Amino acid sequence: MQLGAFSISLAVKNLDASRAFYEKLGFEAFGGDGEHFQIMKNGETVIGLFQGMFENNLLTFNPGWDQDANTLDDYTDIRELQQALKAQGIEIREEIDPSTTGPASFMIFDPDGNPILFDQHV
Repeated sequence: MQLGAFSISLAVKNLDASRAFYEKLGFEAFGGDGEHFQIMKNGETVIGLFQGMFENNLLTFNPGWDQDANTLDDYTDIRELQQALKAQGIEIREEIDPSTTGPASFMIFDPDGNPILFDQHV
């Protein structure tokens, strides 16, 4: 099971202040609109800063992408991941219609309530 690129998505109160803080740690803007969310990178480490978009911090996997947001030639489609997780008894929030293709997302929660977002952009 290939989960794709990994990042942590942080629910921030002030995007500008958070961006400035992470820049001091060596992160650079990598994506996002810069107004509501900013994706930042330091080497292979990726974080997302999201103001007003999520209630909690969450782990994020992007099937079909590498750590530089390049589309992979070979990856496990998000619908296959959803099916495999369901088969293992994991509850899926906002299931994806398995007959669709392309970009989609779903969320699961670990036993401690930590949200994990699977967000495929390809």
